[in-house]
Amino acid sequence: MLMKTTTRAALIAALALASAAAWPRAASAETVLRIGMTAADIPRTLGQPDQGFEGNRFTGLTMYDALTGWDLSSADKASVVIPGLATEWKVDDADKTKWIFKLRPGVTFHDGSPFNADAVVWNVEKVLKQDAPQFDASQVGVTASRMPTLASAKKIDDMTVELTTKEPDSFLPINLTNLFMASPVKWQAFYDKAEGADAKAKSQAAWTAFAKDASGTGPWKMASFTPRERLELVKNAAYWDKARVPKVDKMVLLPMPEANARTAALLSGQVDWVEAPAPDALPELKQRGFKLYANEQPHVWPWQFSRVEGSPWNDIRVRKAANLCVDREGLKDGLLAGLMVAATGTFEPGHPWRGKPAFEIKYDKAAAQKLMQEAGFGPSKKLTVKIQTSASGSGQMQPLPMNEYLQQALAECYFDVKLDVIEWNTLFTNWRRGAKDPSANGSNATNVTYAAMDPFFALVRFLQSGMAPPVSNNWGFINEPKFDDLVKKARQTFDPAARDAALAELHAASVDDAAFLYVAHDVGPRAISPKVTGVVQPKSWFIDFSLVSMTP
Repeated sequence: MLMKTTTRAALIAALALASAAAWPRAASAETVLRIGMTAADIPRTLGQPDQGFEGNRFTGLTMYDALTGWDLSSADKASVVIPGLATEWKVDDADKTKWIFKLRPGVTFHDGSPFNADAVVWNVEKVLKQDAPQFDASQVGVTASRMPTLASAKKIDDMTVELTTKEPDSFLPINLTNLFMASPVKWQAFYDKAEGADAKAKSQAAWTAFAKDASGTGPWKMASFTPRERLELVKNAAYWDKARVPKVDKMVLLPMPEANARTAALLSGQVDWVEAPAPDALPELKQRGFKLYANEQPHVWPWQFSRVEGSPWNDIRVRKAANLCVDREGLKDGLLAGLMVAATGTFEPGHPWRGKPAFEIKYDKAAAQKLMQEAGFGPSKKLTVKIQTSASGSGQMQPLPMNEYLQQALAECYFDVKLDVIEWNTLFTNWRRGAKDPSANGSNATNVTYAAMDPFFALVRFLQSGMAPPVSNNWGFINEPKFDDLVKKARQTFDPAARDAALAELHAASVDDAAFLYVAHDVGPRAISPKVTGVVQPKSWFIDFSLVSMTP
């Protein structure tokens, strides 16, 4: 449970005030938005962020653009893919592994160099072509795993590129929202000046320098960067989309992984905006005039099970029992003060990819106990399971108290739950290594939240056997032929209605298999100063900071 003692609150407030001198003050003619993130460090700034989708939110979509993007302009409609640095695209009728993308003319990087087809090819090859000078292995894991079928890029003319996939893949335009365009000219300048024993060493030095003085095409430009302390961004007045030129002069990002510390900083006026405030502080925040924003996100807070040999989760009775033993409404109304939606799968009824699962995920402790007894467990014989989780992080909500809640709930169904708590970015890295890797530390489940914005992110990377590490995020090495067949069917279906039907069938099959312990959907809670206006909280993991204004 979250600590509420007077001593702790006083300590947090003192720490917040003590650090105030290090935080920027707004000049009279300059508007500055200060944000407390849940991340423990500034996400990487070199073009492909780490820290999960919190990285994309803060150092990806701010400083960079991709060929395709997300419509974040509405709080009511689902966020859909829209043109970004590409204005249009089409798969080849004769060869559905080839796509033509038309590029947006007149776009320049922050350093003034032009965005064109050469830049697209260069950015594809930075993560796919190992013998390219700019290839950076450190960017591959957070990029290639999110677009695993992309094979190559070829320039047709200055404003046209051809992208080739390893197999027909109707998901490609959605996946490309994760490939951010960094300036080849800026990187080359650093490379030419770099010292190193060989080309690889010079390339690493160039990327290190680039991260400190980044150049993308996005609505925000890097002003200053202090690792583990803060990142300052300023508005790009020359941004190509005039409707999205930021209304605030400067935005300052501050790592604050502890919920109480973030909340104390907001209450004391040291920041203007915090992600995921402490739930028990919501009444005080409301009373003092702070605005609270929340909206159901395409996001799931789960336990992802190991399915390797010897895992206790290989028994479907055990997987179903865990899903039936959790009082999600109790979690919502109690610990989280209403800031969640109970999960009965990756998608809820009404979503086109929901399908018709036969297994109903609900709270039924008696049914859960019966399943566990059938599996050979009971009051005198508990099943020990170990879960790897984090203390904070992107979309992790309140991971420690939530996992302690599950620990207590599952104890009533004959589970003995052990928690392995590690730092968020380490957990995220371990997610790509898989249950067989020593980094799992004996855990047979992992608690990494996942985005469900598109078919690949929501289903394919977990359920397809070919997505097992190191390819993507099938951490538990699920190997179900039915899942593989349905993934292939959906991926190779280019008619939207037929593709949705195949995805609904895949989702229903995954729920019937109790592939995850489905717990919650995040609502992206934010607490924001009344001085901040124009906030649009979309039905998305992301948010458009360009729309935000501040009053004196």
